[in-house]
Amino acid sequence: MLMRSLLIVDDEKNIRVGLKAMIDREFTGAYTFYFAADGEEALQVLDETDIDLVITDIRMPVMDGITLIHRLQERDPRPDVLILSGYDDFQYAKAAIRFDVKEYLLKPIVRDELFRVLRRLEAEWQRENEVADELRNSLALKAEFAVTQLQNVLLHDRYHAEEIRELLRKAALVWMDEGYHAAVVRMTDKSRMAGRAEFMYRIDKITGCDTEPNCIRFYDKDDRLVILTGSPVPIDRLSAYMKEHTSCGFQAGASGRLLGMETVKKSYGQAVAAIAYSLLQTAPDVIRAEEVGDKNKEFRLPTEDVQKIANLLGLDKEAELKRLLQHVLDIRTIMRYDIRYLEGVSQALNEHVFDKVFQVYGEGSIEILKLHRTVGDIYNFIHFHDYFHSAQSLLLLLNDYVRQVRSVYNDRSDIGRAISYIQEHYHEDLNMAMVSNHVSLNYSYFSQAFKDYTGETFVSYLRKLRLNKAKELLMRPELKVYEISAMVGFENVKHFTRVFKETEGVSPLEYRAMNETLRGQ
Repeated sequence: MLMRSLLIVDDEKNIRVGLKAMIDREFTGAYTFYFAADGEEALQVLDETDIDLVITDIRMPVMDGITLIHRLQERDPRPDVLILSGYDDFQYAKAAIRFDVKEYLLKPIVRDELFRVLRRLEAEWQRENEVADELRNSLALKAEFAVTQLQNVLLHDRYHAEEIRELLRKAALVWMDEGYHAAVVRMTDKSRMAGRAEFMYRIDKITGCDTEPNCIRFYDKDDRLVILTGSPVPIDRLSAYMKEHTSCGFQAGASGRLLGMETVKKSYGQAVAAIAYSLLQTAPDVIRAEEVGDKNKEFRLPTEDVQKIANLLGLDKEAELKRLLQHVLDIRTIMRYDIRYLEGVSQALNEHVFDKVFQVYGEGSIEILKLHRTVGDIYNFIHFHDYFHSAQSLLLLLNDYVRQVRSVYNDRSDIGRAISYIQEHYHEDLNMAMVSNHVSLNYSYFSQAFKDYTGETFVSYLRKLRLNKAKELLMRPELKVYEISAMVGFENVKHFTRVFKETEGVSPLEYRAMNETLRGQ
């Protein structure tokens, strides 16, 4: 029996935990359990996980059980539903019937009733599976079923080896036990225009996969054509075609030869990892997993140089920017390492340079935004040099953009106005968002510009200002420490005393006493 997924929805944690314990004792290992405290949480779980059965309460906060089962009607596939409620209400029962709820049970839970319902549901599932098995015996549905099972296995991580074997055995893929290869073929823009059906037809003509006895092909979630073949011949044909037609309009990667249906995710993973290296190819060909599997995986990303690039933006140092970019994207270094090195460098550039500009200075022109979206994923490019030139173009555009923004802001002397505002309102409940809004500057830009202007962060500047004012007030003996704390903007005297001592090395009272002694000398 395949393990079922069960979602328990109840706003009382003790009931959720108790139900799980009760069911698990009677049906050990039969269910994978998921939990939600209300209908809204349940829908979030259902968005992320395939659920076979939902056991739900009726009255819950945020979204009640009736609304939940109504929303479930929109889903395909739709899980079976059991209501477990403390309310014997005819209106609820009518709703349950209307929404095809499998059973309406009342609290407190009667174990035998619950177990009887679960056994009945399992029998129904078994019968449904048997009917599905009969349909799959049809030759017309055989290939389609096999594709569905493969897509299901590759898409989800919940199946263990024995379950994968059982699923693929039912799909008549036992030939994979004798050995097979996986290939992944990715369309470039030229082929994508023709559509998936026409592209598969074209690959069939090249590989002969449609006439091979043990060959199946289908599209994965990323719109790549996956080929599983018991013979290496279709992949060899694909390789020969790519070498002969240098503008073939697609890229391909292939796994090594593996044994056993349960290894399908491994073989698919090898092919996907291999095709990633297409970006670094000098001539079209099928990239074999064994050719790239020994790439050096021990590397250190050039994060310091990436940060230098970020620091130079807007400073009229275009030549230095180009030199640094060539260094971090040096093809000789990239070719020595596993593809994850290039992926890591690209991610670092996105996070610390390209994305950071928009976070600090706001969005740029349409031209910049369009190029930014493209450069954000290295696999938007067919060749590495296309990625490099686009990244360099984006960097230079951002350099000009930052320089222009800084020039505008500097002319308006906004930071000077901000400092004046802080000095006038330091004793109030003040934060950086309030000040940046007052001078109409982007929050992130204001943070960086303030630090550039003053040499310290906003929090540090405000704290120093408040402490300096406090030290002036401590010279007035008629004022209590708690009064001074409030007068300079601290939320309470305890916090004021701690910050004062951390900064000055003595408490406010000790500071006052020291200065009174000095004045008396």
